[in-house]
Amino acid sequence: MIPRWLLRGYAATDTHWPTQTSTIGRVAGAAVFLAGFALFAWCLSLFARIGKGTLAPWDPTQRLVVVGPYRYVRNPMITGVVTMLIGEALFHGSRVLAIWAATFIALNSVYFIALEEPGLEHRFGDDYRRYKAAVPRWIPRRTPWNG
Repeated sequence: MIPRWLLRGYAATDTHWPTQTSTIGRVAGAAVFLAGFALFAWCLSLFARIGKGTLAPWDPTQRLVVVGPYRYVRNPMITGVVTMLIGEALFHGSRVLAIWAATFIALNSVYFIALEEPGLEHRFGDDYRRYKAAVPRWIPRRTPWNG
């Protein structure tokens, strides 16, 4: 929704791929977007199957999810969304969407540190604290965590 709004609102001043490279940019962007979507969908399915909940604040996960991509990084769902945003920026050759992706990263960094992580510590206690100490927030581990 926001990327579409940005593309329309900044159409006159945004960048776009030159005609001779647009096919490469669009194919690369689509591939990156699909990779991000696959990661996001995987994380959603883990929330439902393992966590017994959703992203919605009124139906949060009941169990801490520490399997699949969560063994490597604490926030793979956000990684998936950022990857989709980068894919959209590449697909359109859009500087405005690239700036939005960077802004999204910054906003989520603040949100996770200030609100999400303290909330998870409150809900899951020592289990989350052990996980948090072993698994990085944004940059994946080389090996999976086996906590």
